[in-house]
Amino acid sequence: MSVDSLARSLRVEARGSDARRLLVLAGERERCYDALERVVDGVDLPLSRTTLVGPDDRLQCEHLPLQRAGDLLGETRDAVAVDCHDELRPNAVGRVVGAVDGGGLFVLLTPPLDEWPERRDGFDEGLAVPPFAVGDVTGNFRRRFVRTLREHRGVAVYDADSGTVERDGLTDPAPRLPAEPVAVPDGRQFPRAAYEACLTADQADAVRTFERLRDPGQAVVAEADRGRGKSSAAGLAAASLALAGDDVLIAARQYRSAREAFLRARELLAAEGALAGGDEDGPNPQLLDAADGGRVRFAGATEAASLPDDPDVVFVDEAAALPVSLLESFLAADRVAFVTTVHGYEGAGRGFSVRFRDRLAESDHEVTDVRLADPIRYAGGDPVEVWAFRALLLDARPAVDPVVADATPEDATYRRLTPDDLLADERLLREAFGLLVLAHYRTEPNDLARLLDAPNLEVRALCRNGHVVSVALLAREGNLPADLRREMYDGARVKGNMVPDVLTSQLRDEAAGVPAGLRVVRIATHHAVRSRGFGSRLLDAVRGEFDDLDYLSVGYGAQPGLVDFWRENGFSAVHLSTTRNDASGEYSAVMLAPLSPAGRDLRDRHARRFAGRIGGVLSDALDDADPDVVRAVLRSVETTPEVDLTSYEWRVVADAAFGPGLFDASPSPFRRLAVAHLVDGEADLTAREERLLVRRALQARDWSAVAEALDYPSARQCMRALGDAYAPLVETYGDETAREERERYADGG
Repeated sequence: MSVDSLARSLRVEARGSDARRLLVLAGERERCYDALERVVDGVDLPLSRTTLVGPDDRLQCEHLPLQRAGDLLGETRDAVAVDCHDELRPNAVGRVVGAVDGGGLFVLLTPPLDEWPERRDGFDEGLAVPPFAVGDVTGNFRRRFVRTLREHRGVAVYDADSGTVERDGLTDPAPRLPAEPVAVPDGRQFPRAAYEACLTADQADAVRTFERLRDPGQAVVAEADRGRGKSSAAGLAAASLALAGDDVLIAARQYRSAREAFLRARELLAAEGALAGGDEDGPNPQLLDAADGGRVRFAGATEAASLPDDPDVVFVDEAAALPVSLLESFLAADRVAFVTTVHGYEGAGRGFSVRFRDRLAESDHEVTDVRLADPIRYAGGDPVEVWAFRALLLDARPAVDPVVADATPEDATYRRLTPDDLLADERLLREAFGLLVLAHYRTEPNDLARLLDAPNLEVRALCRNGHVVSVALLAREGNLPADLRREMYDGARVKGNMVPDVLTSQLRDEAAGVPAGLRVVRIATHHAVRSRGFGSRLLDAVRGEFDDLDYLSVGYGAQPGLVDFWRENGFSAVHLSTTRNDASGEYSAVMLAPLSPAGRDLRDRHARRFAGRIGGVLSDALDDADPDVVRAVLRSVETTPEVDLTSYEWRVVADAAFGPGLFDASPSPFRRLAVAHLVDGEADLTAREERLLVRRALQARDWSAVAEALDYPSARQCMRALGDAYAPLVETYGDETAREERERYADGG
């Protein structure tokens, strides 16, 4: 069978079932492109609805380089071809496969399949982090990827070098039944046109559920796999609410996640004759004004979390791609909807459903759930979707609760999970990767390839009866040669060495790349056994195994509970980032746990420097940091700060604590003393008093703002409370001058 005949057969079968087919053209690049041209010429594929993704513009159709694969998110095409010869980027495949419409073809151009796993490409070069070379990268991900191509239904393989068909990919599907018409519900509150725009009954059900957002104190959670129309349903609901006069804010990590919602909202407002302004034209509307004063507007998730301009209703799109701490901010909205992908290339759907659900249930909102199951772009059971889910582990999840629910740290087995172990046991791979997805707000298919191929990564787990209960992804760092350390000190970025990079380039320590470290990239415990000590047991086992290294490290978005967890496990802070993470909205903490004298020296010198500089940073770049984060981070710093106040400075502080002195007259000694206490915690202060130290003494907030934030009746009372808070500090750290000044006021002098 010729390749054009094969493609025609696939296309006929795909259109008859409204599903998709995958065609692999395997061989050397030029022969693959020759075969692709015959496919395009021999099949009724309109070039206007065909996209080639790859390095070269070889067809008379839309062309996108691999790094712009995300441009196809939310788009539909009859055919998408991806050239994988230079590199196979799992994220790119995950992004573009969903753009192929029912009846369409997804085409992969690949090297010969038997040889492909042994070749090294551009993506592999990114996995070769110093001191490793590209030759140290394995081909495990591609080996598994090839296996899925040869095993799954609906996948045809054509050998372009020999001109032969290895697999025809035909499935002989049953005839497709006509879809049921979408009914407009009785008693609806949204416009009829909103329901007439729905393509499935599921989508109409979602729109009807969003009607609850007309009432105060409501929260709606809409979940679906990709391609089910959830964003469109949210857009129709947002426009309907704007028609009623509401100010609707749509938040997402990136605008492209919310674009489909805005397009549907604009269409509905226009259909109702109510589009009164904003972005009336153009491909990317971000502000839509309705005739009666309502509007639909966009803000990035971090900005939107502060609820700018006090919106009436908030829609959080792709909520599972956001960390829980950011999602919690949206609970301050009276009416809020969380719209999210359960299984998507972003991962993290499980993290949303497990972690955030508890916070949502504890809120004051009445919560309603809706689930969209019916695909819109293609028929249910589409074989290409089934293949993509397995090949990229988009639906990876931890073990089911009953098999691990009674596990204890003592009866769990510590295991090294090698790539060979994971490749040989699909269930083990899905459970381990599923927990890693759960551990972070953005775990992607690229991370699966790193897990299987990157030479600097290690996976360790606690298992019970063969099931993964807790897992850690670890990255070797440091042990860098002198020339690389010098380049890093001069501003060069060195891949895969996050902690040495921060300590060298930002904190100006050229020797920081000498010790060998192991960074905890991710750590996660099954939700059914969380808070039983599995994470600590796993870290203890890792520490025992890797005692030949110099230190363990971790970098993460700082939250008080997380900081406490790492401190309790022997890690101490050496840095708090001065910019918020764009996705998480949090400041990142870097913490070290020494394993050798060299590691201890690295930790100690950066702890001293951190304690010495943090006072100045908190009054500048970190002046908006959460006081409880600051308290937790400083409490973890492993050093004894020097309280080097002069006699005059001690009199200033003691006079403010026991007499008529004023903080504002000379803030500097108050700041140094506050840092000393927050680091070693020797004085007896309440949490509120420590927050006061952070807000006023360290972050230099206005007295009135501090009084309001900490519930003091007035700025004057807040001033007095600050003086009272310094009394125990003078008692604990004061010198003879401070004691004399205290006694002076104690004697009534």
